[in-house]
Amino acid sequence: MPTRPTPCRPPAFRHNSPTKNSSLNTIIIGYICNNMPHEALLFYSHMKSCSSLTKCDSYTYSSVLKACALSRHFRIGKAVHCHFIRGLTYPSRIVYNALLNFYATCLSSMDNKEIGGYIEGFDYVKHDLVCKVFNMMRKRDVVAWNTVILWYVKTERYLEAVKLFRNMMKTGIKQSAVSFVNIFPAISGLEDYNNAEVLYGMLLKSGDECVDNFFVVSSAISMFAELGCLDFARKIFYNCSPRNIEIWNTMIGGYLQNNVPVEGIKLFIQAMESGTVFDDVTFLSALIAVSQLQQLHLAKQLHAYVIKNERKLPLMVANAILVMYSRCSSIHTSFEIFDKMPVRDVISWNTMVSAFVQNGLDDEGLLLVYEMQKQGFLVDSVTVTAILSAASNLRNQEIGKQTHAYLLRHGIKFEGMDSYTIDMYAKSGLIRNSQILFEKSNSSNRDQATWNAMIAGLAQNGLIEEAIVVFRKMLQQNVVPNAVTLASVLPACSLMGNIDFGKQLHGFSVRNLLDSNVFV
Repeated sequence: MPTRPTPCRPPAFRHNSPTKNSSLNTIIIGYICNNMPHEALLFYSHMKSCSSLTKCDSYTYSSVLKACALSRHFRIGKAVHCHFIRGLTYPSRIVYNALLNFYATCLSSMDNKEIGGYIEGFDYVKHDLVCKVFNMMRKRDVVAWNTVILWYVKTERYLEAVKLFRNMMKTGIKQSAVSFVNIFPAISGLEDYNNAEVLYGMLLKSGDECVDNFFVVSSAISMFAELGCLDFARKIFYNCSPRNIEIWNTMIGGYLQNNVPVEGIKLFIQAMESGTVFDDVTFLSALIAVSQLQQLHLAKQLHAYVIKNERKLPLMVANAILVMYSRCSSIHTSFEIFDKMPVRDVISWNTMVSAFVQNGLDDEGLLLVYEMQKQGFLVDSVTVTAILSAASNLRNQEIGKQTHAYLLRHGIKFEGMDSYTIDMYAKSGLIRNSQILFEKSNSSNRDQATWNAMIAGLAQNGLIEEAIVVFRKMLQQNVVPNAVTLASVLPACSLMGNIDFGKQLHGFSVRNLLDSNVFV
């Protein structure tokens, strides 16, 4: 239970004073509606501990469980679960729906260790509390079905979500707008093109309540865009009238997701001409589109437009402007903006450091890291990636070693860490360090980039035969080579005079359409 409040009690509640449930429920709901879930829980705790005359009802428990979900108070929610089991002979559907939402919200945002700390011997996969509560319900409405479907989607169990959606239809429960919003991401997650069209056809037959719902339309556009079906997404977009800003944003985002930034910018201009009021997401999408196009004149025009229309530049938009100018190779402008920013977060620093390194200004990037640390910001995986790249480019052994030691000391792990570290040591002339790291890594978990880094490192350091040996091991592990792999191995075959093996590699590159790649 939460800590007791101070002796100054809420005026609506006095110790041992009979108070109607409706009044108490109104206070709890009032706290929740005003985004004060912690205060709602404190009031509930005070109410339970100070008055034996007040009996909680279904509305009390459902409201408190909602507060637990909003504040992610798993332990308190479990206690409330016990309270209503003891206090209510026949818990209503409202309470069970609130309980479902509580478990789904909390468990999807907690890892196994956190859950294990609250429930001894709890296994995240085998003992799914959400499904357990769902199966206990004698009668389930569409809200209950929607909650569990969303739970499956949040935990990336897309097939289970689709199966549950089908079971809901078999029971005769009519789908709501929320049902479609929840199930669309599962279809795109499964890359199920056929069922996407079937599901959209079902939506069209479900009535105006769903078809005209902005959230449903936006979710449908997002689903088809994620599946790469831009024509279908575009058709839904243009059939929707009027359109809110979320629908515009989703369609622009769909173009960017499918690497069609030109169409994204065109739609942004169309929205601007139609008098649509933009939000931060719209500006962010437009900035990303120009970043992908790498056109400086567009960057300057968009920057001017953003400043003109944003009274106070949000930090995430300012960071996107930094990225845009750096991608357009205007590092000087990017740094000027960075230097004048009144507030910076770790993303701002990482963006600027990465921009320096990606544009060959490695020394400047490293100096900025030192300044970043002086300002009290902690180095994270993005910063470390930039530092390792800078150390590789500068062939600086000391910085590379210090960075690797920092990773080990602080237990920092991130995707691609092995490949970056191996590449850094190899380019710094410490190839044996690279080999030690490579051998220590789990062979079954090595990705393509890690194999490529080791092969390239050996070849660059003149260890041709060893590079070929590692390449053969890569094939034995069923890791498919790419253009980067072949670009490292082919020169090695030439130096060894191994013409037959070179011909085999050439045949592989032709069969896999890699022969036209400039690196090969």
